[in-house]
Amino acid sequence: MNKKLQVKLDKLRNDLNCGEFILADAKDADMAYGISSPGKRAGTDQYKSMVEFRRQMLDLVQEKHLDILLASVSQLSLMEKEGAVLDRSGVTAAVRINDTSDVWVGRGGTYRSLPSRPFASATIPEVQALGKGKGGLKVNLGLYSITFNNHLDRDYESLETFKTFRLEAAKQKFNYFLEVFAPNVECGISKENIPGYVNDQLVRTLAGIPKSNWPQFLKIPYFGPQAMEELVNYEPSLLVGILGGGSGTTYDAFKLLAEAQKYGARVALFGRKIKDAEDPFRFVFYLRQIVKKTISPEEAVKSYHADLKKSKIVPIRSLENDMKLTATEMSYARK
Repeated sequence: MNKKLQVKLDKLRNDLNCGEFILADAKDADMAYGISSPGKRAGTDQYKSMVEFRRQMLDLVQEKHLDILLASVSQLSLMEKEGAVLDRSGVTAAVRINDTSDVWVGRGGTYRSLPSRPFASATIPEVQALGKGKGGLKVNLGLYSITFNNHLDRDYESLETFKTFRLEAAKQKFNYFLEVFAPNVECGISKENIPGYVNDQLVRTLAGIPKSNWPQFLKIPYFGPQAMEELVNYEPSLLVGILGGGSGTTYDAFKLLAEAQKYGARVALFGRKIKDAEDPFRFVFYLRQIVKKTISPEEAVKSYHADLKKSKIVPIRSLENDMKLTATEMSYARK
């Protein structure tokens, strides 16, 4: 991992209130959506190319507001010669190291209607081989995902596969962070009990693992203050991060970030919220200002719209509509 990220992690493990916060741009959507993953060109029905997508990744990291760039192995392999760019920016490259069946959400597919099953396209040796060349893009951090569904056979299979992965990761000295989604199908648990179920399954999963093999941090849905506080208070040295979910409004993103930080989250990974923003660069700028507490979410939305106007960028929504909160997300598949 880049020294900048390691320093932040060390400070946070020593003191959650040290003022540090880790921001990640999740550009791994090609492992889920396929062709549509880069998003559409403004004002058209044509999807951007992955060449454009990679250009945006590199441009964003050079703004130096991000700590992690998460992408697929294929895209990072195509950016291998850009290792120096990330080094100078202080951004750590990371890969999605597994792709469970509940993120197979390409057009026409119905996999997400079935309980999640474990699968991994990538291997640790392939990832670690990326940086072998001179000045190459070194990658030694991966996102590992699990979705529990209160289904004995499926969850047992997921845990067995995770056990195999983490033992290999320890052997190869590969760092990972752990993503846990809410159930992706109806599972016999009421909606109000889902947060507690996810928290319990998460800490139960880690209970049998020595701290040396724990994930660097967690990535979970933000279920609200109570669920976040109980997880943070349970074990403060286990850093908790949130996932961004669908695009939503600008206020959705800014308010989510501020609320999650308020109740203990110290990491945020936003993918579609950044990708689908009218101006991803200004959007990320305000994400960083919010966690620095130099601006409120409400004022950030207003300032963001003022910037769009100054840059002559047509907003997707009016300021009034962009100040509204919409439904939160709990799974990868939901829009």
